[in-house]
Amino acid sequence: MLKKVTVGPAGYMPQSAPSMGVELAPEGSALLYGNTVTPEEAMRDAAIALLTNDNPTIFPGPQVLWDWKEDVAEKSAAILELASEIPNCKIIPMPDYRPKYPKIDVKAEINPNHPNLTILDNKIKACVFVGVHCHYANLSLRMIRAGTSCYTIALCAYMGHEEAMASIRDLHASDITKFKEIIIEERNKLGIKWEATLPPENPSLEKEDNSTLSPADYGEYRSLIMTKKGEHITDVE
Repeated sequence: MLKKVTVGPAGYMPQSAPSMGVELAPEGSALLYGNTVTPEEAMRDAAIALLTNDNPTIFPGPQVLWDWKEDVAEKSAAILELASEIPNCKIIPMPDYRPKYPKIDVKAEINPNHPNLTILDNKIKACVFVGVHCHYANLSLRMIRAGTSCYTIALCAYMGHEEAMASIRDLHASDITKFKEIIIEERNKLGIKWEATLPPENPSLEKEDNSTLSPADYGEYRSLIMTKKGEHITDVE
């Protein structure tokens, strides 16, 4: 197989995957190194990468962090099960894409403007993007390919991502479960002994105390939670 999209570092201004002739996989297919393959083939290569590279990490984005539509909770539960089967896997959530200056806590978050900092600081050699909005995923995946030697995997609910080494499209919870089962199969083939366990809490995250919050703490969003004059709230979710 001629690999069009490969693990970097590809340089400061790498050629974009579409400019190298990579097209989005048709429905029912996946991408592997820029080539159209079956989803299982892409999952198996990605599974081996997660099992054999240092510091495998999952970056879940807003589309799976917030329970905003019917199938999200099921997907999120499947992602946790997937992480539990990858030895020493970490989870670094990506809830907010806004640039964070002058610096970010690269142990706890990823900044789409400088995603390579998080990858390099944590010495991540294989990562999964899931639930990340496509425009941010494409930007971040290309930057990671440009400046790091990290194998990237994109699990996408829509049409997938040309910039990832392995890209699965039209993602449902059942696809994540299938990926988990393939990881278990490949882990057994490699003779890796592992007892499924959830990743530990991120030690760099500060403990939150929400008991003293008031509407003023929500800044410009306080109007969304404060009652209006004459309004009476009788029921809440």
